[in-house]
Amino acid sequence: MAKQFERKDLAQIVTDKIVQILERGAKPWSQPWVSGGSLRPLRHSGEPYRGINVLLLWAAAEEAGYTAPYWMTYQQALQLGGQVRKSEKGSMVLFYGQAQKREADTADEGEEGGHYRFLKSFTVFNVQQVEGLPEKYTASAAPRQAFNSERIPELEALMKATGADIHIGGSRAFYRNDTDHVQLPPIESFPDAEQFYSTAFHELVHNAALAVMPH
Repeated sequence: MAKQFERKDLAQIVTDKIVQILERGAKPWSQPWVSGGSLRPLRHSGEPYRGINVLLLWAAAEEAGYTAPYWMTYQQALQLGGQVRKSEKGSMVLFYGQAQKREADTADEGEEGGHYRFLKSFTVFNVQQVEGLPEKYTASAAPRQAFNSERIPELEALMKATGADIHIGGSRAFYRNDTDHVQLPPIESFPDAEQFYSTAFHELVHNAALAVMPH
């Protein structure tokens, strides 16, 4: 289903979404580890998404752990013989287009006044949220790539010396204030150890900064 918004409202929705991504410590446009969010998002037809939709779907894939690149609307899933599983939550994408004004609205306008531009939002689902799709889609969920990145003893010792509560696992890197811990993907998710430690110390800076703030 498509929803039409005033441009300023839609811009605020997108801004709020990006702020949410940043607040949880994720920067999917530059993340150095491999996760579902690193795949180029595709429409059900195979056409790649562009612009802000790439960022929005990368973030959605990274958060949920999807590794399949295909996304589709509820109706598109039905047309392909699939069914979105109950309780699954969709993700927002945007469509920018142009339409013809009604004749009554253009009677006193020139030729260029016969069109108007609009923004709409659509809800789409990753194919991993849909049952009964053709094999083309079900087979597109790629296994996560594992790298042979070895730990660096000196940096391990430095991380330990911070005294921070560090949890390893999942596909997200962040510092969580309410539980006072740093979460990191496994080192095997990074192309090299340096990028793992760079990410780790970036999150540890958040930990240290919040620790010295007055409560």
